[in-house]
Amino acid sequence: MEIFAHFDTWVALLTLTFLEIILGIDNIIFISITTGKLPKEKQRKATNIGLLLAMLFRIMLLLGVSYIISMKNAIFTIDTSWLSTDVTGQSIILILGGIFLLYKSTSEIHHKVEGITEEESSAKRKVTTTLSKVIIQIVLIDIVFSFDSVLTAVGMTNGVPGALTIMILAVVISMLIMMIFANPVGTFVNNHPTIQMLALSFLILIGFMLITEGAHLANTVIFNQHIGAIPKGYLYFAIAFSLGVEALNMRIRKPKAKN
Repeated sequence: MEIFAHFDTWVALLTLTFLEIILGIDNIIFISITTGKLPKEKQRKATNIGLLLAMLFRIMLLLGVSYIISMKNAIFTIDTSWLSTDVTGQSIILILGGIFLLYKSTSEIHHKVEGITEEESSAKRKVTTTLSKVIIQIVLIDIVFSFDSVLTAVGMTNGVPGALTIMILAVVISMLIMMIFANPVGTFVNNHPTIQMLALSFLILIGFMLITEGAHLANTVIFNQHIGAIPKGYLYFAIAFSLGVEALNMRIRKPKAKN
């Protein structure tokens, strides 16, 4: 416990916890859409179980952090006239996670745009969606985000005494906060169709970002053009700007709805 006598420890813990919560917004958006297919009485249970399992998995990743870092080494290399890449375990996980997000988001958008009736939708949900499926999806997508989160944590706490303890505490605190706010956010998103469509669009952006990040980590070159990483600040600005515009639209719609 001597590490908590240092000022640097508290700064690192607070900063890392804040970053974990910011990165967890992506998870909350995904969770709100995924659990929205379950009956209301099961949504909170699915969210809490999924986040609890995700927290345990993220802690295991932290304990095996040396193995995660070693995944930067190339597993195999592709070198053709138009494509060159050094495929790593880390890049494979990010690219597959991005593809999964693109598939999930476009499927949900198709489902809503097609205009399936509530009765058909409810019947379909009972057949195709179960509590276990939702929990598995939550854990799988959190595994994808965990790699980015864990590597960020390692970089921030490098050289700080008790780095592993700080990282684990930050993960636990951030996950507990997510458990508290995930369901209110989910209820709000599901009660506002335009927000839900906006959230699905965010997931498409995030999925594309994960694919480009994976390609960048693999040093991918396509037609002599190196694939660069998309700065996360651009993504967060796009999300904040879109939400601001939608908030204005909601304020304009309220008086019209009352009239």
